[in-house]
Amino acid sequence: MKKIPQTPPAPSINAWWLLCLTWFIVLVASLGAIFIGEILGKMPCTLCWYQRISMFPLVIILGIGCYKSDYKAASYALPLALIGMTFALYHSLLYAGVITLKIVPCASDIPCGGSGMTLYDVIALPYLSLFCFTVISITLTIFMRKNVS
Repeated sequence: MKKIPQTPPAPSINAWWLLCLTWFIVLVASLGAIFIGEILGKMPCTLCWYQRISMFPLVIILGIGCYKSDYKAASYALPLALIGMTFALYHSLLYAGVITLKIVPCASDIPCGGSGMTLYDVIALPYLSLFCFTVISITLTIFMRKNVS
């Protein structure tokens, strides 16, 4: 008897909206990073670049996942989100002064801390990045739990 290959079930409409919400968050975060660097003229430090390297591909991965209703996109995106969250956590701890190393991964002309790392002198960019990566990781985890059986 010939076995019929089983295809994974398509995500429910609610799960699809959750994936699209995650993509929208990623899109806004990526456009925000470009706006901060190109329009506001705040040059990214080394740790910011690492976070951008983790964020920018998520726009494409999750965008394709939403377009094709492919729940596997979350499993491809989650590792990138967790890597970005790790860099953002380290950057936040460095910015807060919790980590005080003499060797810092950033050059002196673009420091990882200080007043240059704030948006309109209100919110610290490392904290904003950590928040975004955390929300993205949580929504992707929820999505995966709802759709992996």
